[in-house]
Amino acid sequence: MQWKIMPDIVKKQTISALKADNTVHEAATMMAKVNVAAIVIEDAKGLLTGIVTERDLTRRVVAKGLDPKKTPIADIMSTNPDTLAPDDSASDALELMQSRHFRHLPVVEDGKCVGMVSIRDLYMAVKSSLEENIRETEAFVFGDRYDA
Repeated sequence: MQWKIMPDIVKKQTISALKADNTVHEAATMMAKVNVAAIVIEDAKGLLTGIVTERDLTRRVVAKGLDPKKTPIADIMSTNPDTLAPDDSASDALELMQSRHFRHLPVVEDGKCVGMVSIRDLYMAVKSSLEENIRETEAFVFGDRYDA
C-alpha cells in the first residue's frame, strides 16, 4: 500500500476546529452537528495545538463528573498530538495508529491542520487494495488477462 494520505486517502475536507478556551460542551455540540468523532484545537493563528476526541469526552469529562459547560477544552485535550503530513504513506499512518491506539490523526502542513484521517479511512483503503490484488491474481491464474 503505497498510497499517500492526501489525496489518496483523505480528500479535501472542511476541518472542525475550536480554540482551547471553548468549552467541552461546545466541542461535543460541534462534533454532533458535523457528525465527526474528533476535532482539532487551534491557536489564534490557526496552528494546531491539540485534538479532542469522543473518547476524551467520555473518559476525561463524563467519567470524572466534570461539568461540560464549565470545563474548557484546554483541561481535557491532548496537546501537541502526533500528526501526519499529506505525503506520508497510508502504511505509515496505519502503523502509527496501531502502535499508539489512535483512531484519528490530524494531517498537518505548515503547522495547520489540512485534514483528519481515521482508522476507518485506512481500513477502506486497505480493503480496496486487497480486493484489487485478488481480482488481478484471479485474472492471472484463470487467464482473463493472459493467454493460457
